[in-house]
Amino acid sequence: MKKIHVGVGKPYDVLIERGIVKRCGELIAPLTKTRTCAVITDDNVNALYADTVQQSLEAEGFTVSKFVFPHGEASKCAETLLAIYAFLCEHNITRSDCLIALGGGVVGDITGFAAATFLRGMQYIQIPTSLLAQVDSSVGGKTAIDLPQGKNLVGAFKQPAVVLCDPDVLSTLPKAFLADGMGEVIKYGMIRDAALFDLLCENDLASVSAHFDEIIPACVGIKRDVVEHDEFDTGERMILNFGHTIGHAIEAYYHYETYSHGSAVAAGMCIVTKHCGSAEDYARLCACVRRYELPTDVPVPASELAAHCGNDKKRAGSKLRYIVCDPIGSAQIRTVTFEEFCAVFAD
Repeated sequence: MKKIHVGVGKPYDVLIERGIVKRCGELIAPLTKTRTCAVITDDNVNALYADTVQQSLEAEGFTVSKFVFPHGEASKCAETLLAIYAFLCEHNITRSDCLIALGGGVVGDITGFAAATFLRGMQYIQIPTSLLAQVDSSVGGKTAIDLPQGKNLVGAFKQPAVVLCDPDVLSTLPKAFLADGMGEVIKYGMIRDAALFDLLCENDLASVSAHFDEIIPACVGIKRDVVEHDEFDTGERMILNFGHTIGHAIEAYYHYETYSHGSAVAAGMCIVTKHCGSAEDYARLCACVRRYELPTDVPVPASELAAHCGNDKKRAGSKLRYIVCDPIGSAQIRTVTFEEFCAVFAD
């Protein structure tokens, strides 16, 4: 088992091991005084892993209730959140009990936000089942729901009690979901690890899974280092948003229906690098992105996407922050006015 300690205000461990889902109960039991928990998951993951998790928890004496919602970004909304609150009330979940997020980034984000706000806060645990969630969204304590006006606009910082990553569950991911997670993996190589980026350039969607035991800890380690330095996203942590400012605009422009998060981030990274990086780095990034069957652009002018960034949560007053990687393996935060940002991406 690989253990990565996240030394934030309320520290916790990320445990990475094949088969860990089958024994999640024995790993969770020492971390909580309660023996009552609610598993929050989506309909896809429910069919694959919910019974395994429930049986493992019940073997350790837990009483388990389960809430299942439709998969997809469209469910990360106020309506689903209110349904979770109602479910927790109906099942008499108290502040001393815990929530378990079993699923990908959407499940983790909305469960974490529910845990941060229900009864003014309760414990929660992450069991990420997608590549994107294992390498990125399950670690660091950002939780949120979307609004019609933009992504992740309502949220809270809430660190999990533990994160249990099982690379074996990634074998059941559809090809599109695996590609989606690779968008975030490429981001980590771009912002902090040129050797990781080189490894990704040497593989593709068919071969990269052989390297997950190396890739997942590398990405989690990078995020851990950044989050420990800046838990509440006021400085260095902003580098984790490389590709996200434009990426979130892409998702919103298409109403979260056409481009997945990883696809939008991949295109966002390429668009930013095209306008702000070197021609060589842009060509290398685009070639890497294509190896994982992700888009390097979208059929919307960059200037039009830039105009949609006015509601981005990374805006601060009249300023907007975006990330540039020049060279690959390093990241810089640029702070400009919204008008200057639009000018950078003028066609």
